[in-house]
Amino acid sequence: MKTVLALAYSLLLALALPLAAQQSGTLKVKVDPGRAGVFLDGKYLGPASNFGMTRTYTVAAGEHELKLVDPRYQETVTKVTIAAGKKNVVTEKMTALPVPKPPFGTIRTHSADKYAAVYINGKYYGHNDEFDNFAQGLLLPPGQYEVRIEPASGAPAVKSVTVVANQTVVVQ
Repeated sequence: MKTVLALAYSLLLALALPLAAQQSGTLKVKVDPGRAGVFLDGKYLGPASNFGMTRTYTVAAGEHELKLVDPRYQETVTKVTIAAGKKNVVTEKMTALPVPKPPFGTIRTHSADKYAAVYINGKYYGHNDEFDNFAQGLLLPPGQYEVRIEPASGAPAVKSVTVVANQTVVVQ
């Protein structure tokens, strides 16, 4: 009896897998700059550089909103249509914003997830790996900021900080 049930379950699974594949496609994003954050339907997928030669994401077939964010560039929002069973490639070159003027203070972040999204006052600024060591940091004008580090899994870390010119604040 157990053998018959296992065989029936295997047959159902084998029939369902091709159907699931027909209802989704893959998304590959090529963006200049490569450090831009990729958001699909509001969900952070990671930095564009993660979409290297082999990195793609399985996405439900249909229309989706793709947003590319980098604090040094104008945000890009576009609709993408994912074709079932196909690899869908989006290529985009973002437009640079004017360079801000000093003075600046620095925020450094620490998280176990190197691709954890880093938000300043609710706006995406990059991922943890860009701001997590002595030679890196996020330059901001002096002032009060709310920093949120949001890993792929687990609770986000949120901290209010005061940035002072020519000083570094570490957020964990």
